[in-house]
Amino acid sequence: MSTAGRSRPTLDEVALLAGTSRATVSRVVNGSDRVRPATREAILAAVRELGYVPNFAARSLMINRTDTFGFVVPEAQTRVFSDDAFFATVMQGAGEELDRANKQLLLMLAPTSTSYERIERYATGGHVDGVIIASMHGPDPLLRALLAAQVPVVASGRPLSMDGVPYVDVDHRRAVQEAMDHFYRTGRANVATIAGPQEMVAGVERLEGYLNAVAAAGAEPLVAYGDFTRDSGYAAMTEILGSGRPVDALFAASDLMADGAIRALRNAGLSVPNDVAVIGFDDSAVARYSDPPLSTIRQPLYEIGTTLARQILAIANGDQIDQAVLLHTELVLRESS
Repeated sequence: MSTAGRSRPTLDEVALLAGTSRATVSRVVNGSDRVRPATREAILAAVRELGYVPNFAARSLMINRTDTFGFVVPEAQTRVFSDDAFFATVMQGAGEELDRANKQLLLMLAPTSTSYERIERYATGGHVDGVIIASMHGPDPLLRALLAAQVPVVASGRPLSMDGVPYVDVDHRRAVQEAMDHFYRTGRANVATIAGPQEMVAGVERLEGYLNAVAAAGAEPLVAYGDFTRDSGYAAMTEILGSGRPVDALFAASDLMADGAIRALRNAGLSVPNDVAVIGFDDSAVARYSDPPLSTIRQPLYEIGTTLARQILAIANGDQIDQAVLLHTELVLRESS
């Protein structure tokens, strides 16, 4: 059904098309689970067909704010609650900054399409004043839904294939260039990389930084791929060694992958840094306590969290913000390079 040239669709129109009551439509739109699945599906189909978007501006005149902000992570629980400090540190920064503003942070995990739909209903139902979304994989349907419903949103990391979304990030390419410059200055000629997932901006831009540096040095790239986990770093390093290509340095796109790579090198009878120098990315606790201690690119995870919180608070208050905030990184040299 076309809505061109018509005024904004109403709850009554949705109810008429779905064959149910206005009150039932309101419950579904507001995220209630107290509706039969078949009825819910009929209402959601009508919402999509009519292009209905809840009028949150009007509703805000009638209800108080929730003082709650969602922190959405599209990852499995095993990834979020692991020895990868990225999520915990960013959430700590965001949570403490919101607490200083007398607000609270609500963690919402979205590892499946079903959980995406549940979070979409909850967030667009007025239960949060805004959403921080992190660790996005490709064009994110939840992000599109939140924007369509006019829910304040800010992203941790530049969203791929989507302009106009405010975000907080670091300059991944420049950071990797600094690490590569260190390798070449210290006489390393055959630098390989373990790149991150290519549907994530961190994976894409860190690989671009590596490829740019290799091309500028007139060298040949050697790339294997991981998913930012230790096991994937071990497997990728094993693949690199099995290629038969000479390798005297490795840039890994995360500390956990670097740690896994060091274990693979050790199992292959190679020494770090004598045979292969290694640099990771993040400067997590893994970097400080690996054997040998890992050189890495420090990104300010806690500051990313506090900045995300300040940005979402400003958006929710109707204030103007910078669409892109890039924070500084630092190359931290330890015994591995």
